[in-house]
Amino acid sequence: MSKRRFIQMREPPYDFIEVSSDYEPPPRSVTDAALWNDRHYDGLASTDGVAIDSRTKHREYMRSRGLTTADDFTGEWTRAAERRADYFMGKKGTGAVGRDDIGRAIHQLEEKSRK
Repeated sequence: MSKRRFIQMREPPYDFIEVSSDYEPPPRSVTDAALWNDRHYDGLASTDGVAIDSRTKHREYMRSRGLTTADDFTGEWTRAAERRADYFMGKKGTGAVGRDDIGRAIHQLEEKSRK
């Protein structure tokens, strides 16, 4: 009994297909080329119609309009979330409402209801 060989398709539904024993997959340099060069810029244009079909054109377009990409803000959203949590939880003496403020408000409401 000879061995059967299968490969899994890269696109949905990701089925397995039988291949011959001498089958060789395409070289990774062909299938992953977009990861290693500027192919993902091919035909790219901004929303105002300016061609940004290379890394250099894209950088110049962003620089000339004072724009940036999200990777320039690494860690910024995490720090902002921490500052918001500090503010709303009343840590470090700052914030909209602190634990003591809530306790004081409850105490005042209880006192008013007793009168």
